[in-house]
Amino acid sequence: MTQTGGVRRAILSGSTFEEQIGYARAVVDGDWVHVSGTTGFDYAAMTISDDVVEQAEQCLRNVGAALAEAGCSFADVVRVRYLLPDREDFEPCWPVLRRVFGEVRPAATMMMCGLADPRMRIEIEVDARRGADV
Repeated sequence: MTQTGGVRRAILSGSTFEEQIGYARAVVDGDWVHVSGTTGFDYAAMTISDDVVEQAEQCLRNVGAALAEAGCSFADVVRVRYLLPDREDFEPCWPVLRRVFGEVRPAATMMMCGLADPRMRIEIEVDARRGADV
């Protein structure tokens, strides 16, 4: 389903943060899908693991759900950003990230920064184009 004429659609995950802060998990704008920075919270239970690799896996489940609701998949991702407070946490996540993005090869950036909650150890943000030939 392609949207034209600048029509935007917000996708909400049910995270309490979306309501409290005022943002959408993702925004579909034509063929483009912009997924907000997504952490390792299990939004159904509002819990988060202490383990960075488990957080990365949950981030990807959350991102994947938003992409699916937007009518695309990880194969459509053209840009990914990884945000971590501690650079030492990035390398342990590589196998998880490679499993999802290894064939897709999106443009990628890793940045060190503080996250909104000290329990958060990784945040992942992606941009995708529906129907993109990767």
